[in-house]
Amino acid sequence: MDEQGLERSAILLMTLGEEAAAEVFRHLSPKEVQKIGEMMTRLRTVPKEKVGQVLEQFQAEAEANGSLVADTDEYVKAVLRKALGEEKAGLLINRILQGSDTSGIESLKWMDAESVAELLRNEHPQIIASVLVHLERDHAGEILQRLGARTRSDVMLRVATLDGIQPNALRELNEVLSRVLAGADKLKKTALGGPKIAAEILNGLGSALETEVLDSVRESDEDLAQAIQDQMFTFDDLIKLDDKAIQSVLREVANDALVIALKGATPEIRDKILKNMSQRAAEALREDLESRGPVRVSDVEAQQKEILKTVRRLADAGEIAIGGGGEDAFV
Repeated sequence: MDEQGLERSAILLMTLGEEAAAEVFRHLSPKEVQKIGEMMTRLRTVPKEKVGQVLEQFQAEAEANGSLVADTDEYVKAVLRKALGEEKAGLLINRILQGSDTSGIESLKWMDAESVAELLRNEHPQIIASVLVHLERDHAGEILQRLGARTRSDVMLRVATLDGIQPNALRELNEVLSRVLAGADKLKKTALGGPKIAAEILNGLGSALETEVLDSVRESDEDLAQAIQDQMFTFDDLIKLDDKAIQSVLREVANDALVIALKGATPEIRDKILKNMSQRAAEALREDLESRGPVRVSDVEAQQKEILKTVRRLADAGEIAIGGGGEDAFV
C-alpha cells in the first residue's frame, strides 16, 4: 500500500470510531496494522474536505464490490460434498483449503524477530524453513539474521528447494507451535519456497550476510545458488530497468528517502535516476545530495531496501518488468 493509500485508510478508520476500527484491524496482517497505526499517529488534523473525499471514495468502492457468499470455505465444502460425496470431497477439501488451520504459525507473524528466532533456534532446519516461507519476506530475513551462520545456510538451502508442504505435515507443524502460542485462525496464502522466495529473503539481509549465505549454498549446490542469485534484485540492478519503469518507481518514492538512498549509490545509478526526472526536479535532487551531510550506512541501506520493496510491488502488480534469471523478461 502506497503512502496515499495508507493515509486514506487511516482517515477512514479514524472516522469509524474505536469499535468499528478495532474490528477492521482484526482482519489485517501485522505489517498492515503497524503501517496504518503509524499513519494514524501522524494525522493530528485533517481538512474536512479531505475527510469527505475519503468517505465518498470508500462508499463508491463499497457499492461497486460485494461478497458472493458469506463464508467461502463452507460454501466450497458444501458444493464439493454434494457433487462428489463425502469421501472424495474430503480428499479435495484438504488440498483446496490447505493451511487454513494454522493458528500457531499465524501467531508468529505478530512476534518480533528475536522472539521467533529464539523459539525456532533448536528446531530442525526443515522446520525453520517451513515456518519462514509463511512469513513476510523482510520478517523472515530478520529472523534468519539471528540464527547461526551454519543454520542460516542450511535453512536457505531448504527454502530454495521447497516446492510445497503436505497438509498433514503442515497440520503437525501447526499443532507443535500451537502448544505454546495462540493466534488468529486464518493464514494468508503464500507461495511455499523455491529460489525466488529464497532470493526475496536474502535481499533483505544486507550485502555481507547475503554474500555469506549465498557462498555457503554454492558450496552445496552451485546450480541452486546461481538460480537464487538470478532471482535477486539489488539496488545496483536499478540500472537494468527501462526508463518507463524508473519513472513508475520514482512516482512512489518520497524525495527525502531517495536522497538518502542515492548517497550510497553508484554514479551510474544516480545518472539513471536524474535523467528520468524533470529538469527542475533533477536540479533540486542534485542540490539536496550536495547539501546533505554524511549519512549512516545503515540508513542508506534501509532506504534502498524500501525502494526495492516498491520495485518488487510494482513488478508483482505487472506495472513494471524486472526480468529474472529463470524466466523470460517482459517485452
